[in-house]
Parts: sequence; C-alpha cells; structure tokens
Amino acid sequence: MTDKTIDMKSILIIEDDMSFMTMLSKWLGRKGFDVHTATTLSAAKSSLEKNGRPDLILSDMRLPDGNGTDMLSVAQGIPLIIMTGYAEVQNAVEAMKRGARDYIAKPFAPDMLLSKINENISAVPANVAKQPEKKKEVKSKLRYIEGVSTVAKELYNMVALVAPTPMSVLVRGANGTGKEYVARRIHELSRRSSGPFVAIDCGVLSKELSASELFGHVKGAFTGAVTDKEGAFVRANGGTLFLDEMGNLSYEVQVQLLRAVQERKVRPVGGAKEIDVDVRLICATNADLEKQIADGTFREDLYHRINEFTLRVPSLRERSEDILLFAESFLEEANHDLEKNLKGFTDDGCSALLHYPWDGNLRQLRNTIKRAALMSSGNLISSSDLALPAPAAVQTLRLNDPADEERRIRSALEATSGNKAKAARMLGIDRKTLYNKLRTLNIEA
Repeated sequence: MTDKTIDMKSILIIEDDMSFMTMLSKWLGRKGFDVHTATTLSAAKSSLEKNGRPDLILSDMRLPDGNGTDMLSVAQGIPLIIMTGYAEVQNAVEAMKRGARDYIAKPFAPDMLLSKINENISAVPANVAKQPEKKKEVKSKLRYIEGVSTVAKELYNMVALVAPTPMSVLVRGANGTGKEYVARRIHELSRRSSGPFVAIDCGVLSKELSASELFGHVKGAFTGAVTDKEGAFVRANGGTLFLDEMGNLSYEVQVQLLRAVQERKVRPVGGAKEIDVDVRLICATNADLEKQIADGTFREDLYHRINEFTLRVPSLRERSEDILLFAESFLEEANHDLEKNLKGFTDDGCSALLHYPWDGNLRQLRNTIKRAALMSSGNLISSSDLALPAPAAVQTLRLNDPADEERRIRSALEATSGNKAKAARMLGIDRKTLYNKLRTLNIEA
C-alpha cells in the first residue's frame, strides 16, 4: 500500500477523458491532495486493492464499463461525488437516491468543486439526513430531501449542532421554505425525540381562541366551551412545541406565553389550577419581529426568550443545486397521489425548473410538479407541462446583489454548456454586460 503523508487526504478520480483527468489530478495535487486515477470501473477497483480506501471518490457518470454509481457497492462508506454534464443532471439525482453524497455538473468552476470536496471529505457529516436513524421518524408521505447545496448543508449542520441542547430556537425564512420540517428535524435529533411534536399555526388563530388553543380551557369558560380542552403546551409535554407564524399572536397572548415559558406552568382559560409543563419551544416566522418590537406590537422580553438560537431557512432561488432533487421527490409523491408512473423530466423541463425564480419556494414547486404530473400525457414532464414563463422573461439579472448575480450567471453557463450568447439571453442581458460581469466577479468561462 502506498504511504500517505500525515493528514494528506486522498482522492480517487474515475474519468475516461484522459486530458480532463490529467488536468484535474494535477490541479488537486497542487491543492494538497494525494490523487489516484482510473479510467474504468475495473481499474478503480484495482486501485482500491492496491492503494487502499481513499477519503473521497470523484467519478464521471458514464464510464466505458458501467456507471459511476456502481462504485457505491464496492466502496461502501466512502463519499462519492458524481461529475455529470448538464443534460444528465437527472441521472445525478438518481445517483443521489442510490447513495452518492453529492454531484457537480460540467463545466464547473474549480473553486466550486474544491468546496464540495472539502465539505464531503470533512469529519462533519455532509448531510444531516445521512446520520444514524433515530427511534422516531417523521410521519410524512414526502421523503424530504435536505439538499446538497452549500447553504442547505450549512443549515442542517447548524440543526445538528443545536438539536441536542435545551435551547429555544427561532426559525426564520420566507413562506414555503420548509420551516416546519426544520423544526421537526430539530425534534428528531434532540433528547426529546421519543416525546410528542406538536405544531400550531398561529397565523390562523383568532385573538379570542389563541389562548384556548395554546393553554386549553375548562368547560363553561366561554360560549361554546362545552367540554374541557387540553392546550398545545399540555399535549407537547415532554416533547417539542412548534409555533409557526408566531408573530401574529396578540400582545395579551404574548404575555401568557412568556409566563408559560419562564415558569413552565400554564393555566387553562377559565381554570383555577396551573399545570406543570416541560416543553421545548421552537418558533418560526417570516415577520420582522425587530420592527414589531419597535412598533410596540411584540414584546422584547418574549423575543429574547424564544430566540436563544436563530436559524435562517434559505429561499429556493438561493439553493439552485437542490431544485431538481426536490422536483424528483415531489414527482415521486405526485405519482403516488395521482396513481401515475412518470419517470422524470425532459431536458427543457429541467431547464425551466432551474431558471424559474420560485417566489413561492418549495410550496410553489410542489404544487407545480403535482399539476404538471396531472396534465402530462407522456412519460416525462416537459416545460409545456410545467406551464412556467420562459426563462428570459423571469431570469432578468438583478444588479444589486453580487452573490445572487454570481449564482445565476454560473447556473446559466452550466445550462448552456458555456455558451455565453445563450446564457446572456437566458439572464435577460446583452453579451457585453455578461462579459463585464464575468470579469468583475472573476468567473472563468
């Protein structure tokens, strides 16, 4: 076995394009990696026998003697990143389902590849979803995909960090981004996972009934209270209480909520006795609570109680690498619900999904996929089935956010295989503007 320098991480590259493989191996070597190469699956297996298990495998999707994901059965436990052309991103999604850790579409920026390698080769799990299963699973028809994008990994690494603690968590993000799933995942990974998880949407509670819903009531407390009712705090005792859109609670109920959190006691509406409760509180909102505090409509002391740790859930447009993963998952759900057997998306369907802005985030994507699945008459969902505006109509480049610009430009270049004229049209700008942006953002293309 070849000796490795202490702490030097090893990578096995499987690529049948000799010139590309040579360039890539030399570049990774300059970055401090111990690199081994193979042009076929059989050669890769021989490399494993000769050189031992690498810290990561970087494999092309299509190889002369098989598929890159075939390495999963041979090298179990080794992170595998699939390299694929844009037109084969759907295959990469299937690879993720089979156990590949990540994928990157060609042509890719070297820094993007290096970032993915470092994330997946580190001791910190690259995706919290791949950690050992807990006693209790989320009861949902949807097999939720947490994603492979950098922002998704950062989010769920933070989830894994805070989950075992007793800290209250404030989850912030736009509507439809999956805040409730984040709360459920915190519960699953916490020491309270065997207890109940109770979710309340405060946005639909009236001022009169919110106290009853949270703290319960006794028979006769008000008109219509014909029986005693347990509140959410009591139902969540020993577990986790998730309050969604809690910025909508009235000031009076905020006072009662603060006392419940501080004293760990609740008094049902109309009741004479207090009930002890042991609840971990997770709150979510898309409201500007700081502005509400300044306006006097939200209590600052309550804000600090619920905000011991803050998590921000990114919008879907911030995690474009995850769009097709979610789309495939939602299609799987739609097939089940509609009793259909659609196989995936056409190339133009993938392009439309990747370049639509998704202001409604995951909720909008899910509804779009389900509607398209119903309308589709073939085996694959096309852009016409999706019925989304053409990319040029929605992909106008925003000039006030460099991070957003860079992400959209790279995505457009990937979608057009580096064709700058097509990429410019997709972005809604002229070629000269695109060239200026490439120089300003230091994007090699």
